[in-house]
Amino acid sequence: MRNIFLSAATVLLAGTTLVGSVHSAELPKGAAHNIVLVHGAFVDQTSWQPVADILTKKGYNVTLVENPLTSLAADVDATKQALAKQNGRTILVGHSWGGVVITQAGNDPKVSALVYVSAFAPEVGESLASLAKAGPPTEGGNAIHPDAKGNLYIDPKVFPSAVAADLPPEIAEHLANSQLPLNHVAFEAPVTVAAWHDKPTFYVISTKDKVLAPEAQKSFAARIKAQTTEVAGSHASLVVHAKQVAEVIEKATLAK
Repeated sequence: MRNIFLSAATVLLAGTTLVGSVHSAELPKGAAHNIVLVHGAFVDQTSWQPVADILTKKGYNVTLVENPLTSLAADVDATKQALAKQNGRTILVGHSWGGVVITQAGNDPKVSALVYVSAFAPEVGESLASLAKAGPPTEGGNAIHPDAKGNLYIDPKVFPSAVAADLPPEIAEHLANSQLPLNHVAFEAPVTVAAWHDKPTFYVISTKDKVLAPEAQKSFAARIKAQTTEVAGSHASLVVHAKQVAEVIEKATLAK
């Protein structure tokens, strides 16, 4: 079940180096050196691999959080454990469900900026469930269903077109059949902290997203007063438009 996005990364970014040793590159003066990437529901941390490869090659210290997806508290704890290992100012980035996680975990004093990529940005008291109910319906959102144990999945028949229409069909189908479930407890849990009130914020809007409606993304970006960038991509824009997403994260490293 692990590394389900590595095939996409290989196709789209052939020749790059996986996250590991940091290359000896000179970062911009005053830039935060640390970047922590938080993945969304239904996929694992390798969804961030294309972006991580770009940033690592430039000299940033990049950490991929492995969310258990069992509850909001568990994912926040995993993120806080990653933040505890950082030395100095850190950019915290979330995709999709990961936006809920970074909203709750982002009040850590090491976090100097927040970056939302096609992500939910709740206010205190809001949950993923309440945001999904209030927002415009989407093909992907309508295809999320629980199994007998209360774990949520996207209908595998709908997943390729709704989530990853701009990925090669064989990769989109593989992802559809290799989903990691999001427990309904996480879906229903409200945040008790909204870190975006006190941190510089950035938002990447995916204009062809069929999971989180672009209109909802624009609304979130406006509410959190984020610097916004638009990419003509699906919900998987962090893979397909990794270069543009990495550029936004680099801008965030200079935020004061």
